Amino acid sequence: MIGFAVIGCGRIGRMHARNVRAHPRADLVACYDIASQAAAETAAELGSAAARSIEEVLANPRIRAVFIASSTDTHTDLIERSVKAGKAVMCEKPVDLDLARVDACWQRIADLKPLVMIGFNRRFDPSFRAVRARVAAGEIGAVEQVVITSRDPAPPAAAYVAVSGGLFRDMTIHDFDMARYLAGDIVEMRAMGANLIAPEIRAAGDFDAAMLIMRAASGALVHINNSRRCAYGYDQRIEVFGATGMLQAHNRHDTTVEAWGAGATHARDRAQDFFIARYAEAYRAELDHFIDCVETGAAPIAGFAEGREALRLADAAIESAESGRAVRLA
Repeated sequence: MIGFAVIGCGRIGRMHARNVRAHPRADLVACYDIASQAAAETAAELGSAAARSIEEVLANPRIRAVFIASSTDTHTDLIERSVKAGKAVMCEKPVDLDLARVDACWQRIADLKPLVMIGFNRRFDPSFRAVRARVAAGEIGAVEQVVITSRDPAPPAAAYVAVSGGLFRDMTIHDFDMARYLAGDIVEMRAMGANLIAPEIRAAGDFDAAMLIMRAASGALVHINNSRRCAYGYDQRIEVFGATGMLQAHNRHDTTVEAWGAGATHARDRAQDFFIARYAEAYRAELDHFIDCVETGAAPIAGFAEGREALRLADAAIESAESGRAVRLA
């Protein structure tokens, strides 16, 4: 059994804590949050201890792994402290909002050969993973185009937008990682952002819609389209087009029922409208992979470097959107 501590007991942290508690190879030893009541409630629900400090968590010999789900501005500090305490680390995305801080963190821990995994859960979605495996097996030949659609059901609160790092670092960062997962390294970025939905997002200096075109090192083209509002639910689709065919992964719905009548044909339920529900299987598979890595010492498929590269693409997207020019990446 791998002893875990979950740091950060908000919505996403509590979900991770529940997954740890349910995993047959994991033991939820402790929960910690700067808001002690949140930690106490999570610990009481799941039968673990509520730690009083980070120091208490890191000094506990029963804890071999920490799950960092606290605010983004705490991530690099907690990664460094956890690694130096001998813990394996699973950290929610992004690693940080500042690439220099990410690089400085790695420089301080690299010699320790740490096990650090970043929470790009979409790599573990069964459908997306199947598309990747079939592309890798050569089913559609050389990849020529990738289309990634990611639209949220509703805009986030203005208070969240203010500290999120913006659309590209907060939302699109998952799609940047998926672009690299499906098409490989990205060498050119063209991004356009718009304000079409939420005046408070414009007031915060951010976009609420975006379209991006990227070129992979292979020559393949990647298109990402984002929106902070989607009337029909949480829109999450991918398409990979190759020399000999195409693969698609579609939205998830609560049921597979279709309705036929005078007003519509093929009418289905709305797309699932909450990311925790839509990616429930992916979050569980992500944890399972991390535990495998802790047990075997294998490198995770979404490590620190993947977190850095996704942030680098986000920075390039911001530069392109603000300048109106394409950005070349080394």
